[in-house]
Amino acid sequence: MSDLTRVMIIEDDLKIAELHRRYLEQMGGFEVVGIATSKADAEMQLEVLEPELVMLDVYLPDGTGIEILTHIRAVNQECDVILITAARDVETLQHAMRGGVIDYLLKPVMFPRLEAALKKYQKRTAKLHDADGLNQSLVDEMMQANSSESSSEQRLPKGIDGVTLEKIRALFKEDNLYTADEAGERIGASRTTARRYLEFLIGTGELEADVNYGSVGRPERCYRRQSRQ
Repeated sequence: MSDLTRVMIIEDDLKIAELHRRYLEQMGGFEVVGIATSKADAEMQLEVLEPELVMLDVYLPDGTGIEILTHIRAVNQECDVILITAARDVETLQHAMRGGVIDYLLKPVMFPRLEAALKKYQKRTAKLHDADGLNQSLVDEMMQANSSESSSEQRLPKGIDGVTLEKIRALFKEDNLYTADEAGERIGASRTTARRYLEFLIGTGELEADVNYGSVGRPERCYRRQSRQ
């Protein structure tokens, strides 16, 4: 994966397109490779520039963003699409969802909302790049990418806090092996708390358990990242 995500902006108002370009460059991690203000110009640039992410307006002087989205999917162009539009009708949203857009922003766009959409995209892309296989938890997270973080928190079972869960997950980014005592010590939690989260991650398929007999022969349940076949 390139250090910079190649972005194309399709927007009929050149001043708004320029604002988006400057904001992307200010955020970091993105490179604007093209700006198009019409459907014809957009389709030509898409073929030549092959962006990874498209920020797409709906209303263009010679067509619609939905037509461009349909074209992108018809030619199997591999890029993600964020729709940024003044269109507030349900039909446009339905077409966008069927076309697989990863986010839908209504104009006038508040930049904190745009930043959230872009950071979510970066996070999702990074997770897919780093994954060496799939488990149901990762699939669920990717399929629910358009859900808010608060909605994600509400889906966690009682007794599982999202912040603590991410701390536990972070321990296993490498092929580390921890007991519940060791995991708890590293995140500043009790053995019982750590064990609850470790067992939850076994249930989601992210971790697996093993038994370590140690130097004195007392068996201890240990946890590691799920191995891939």
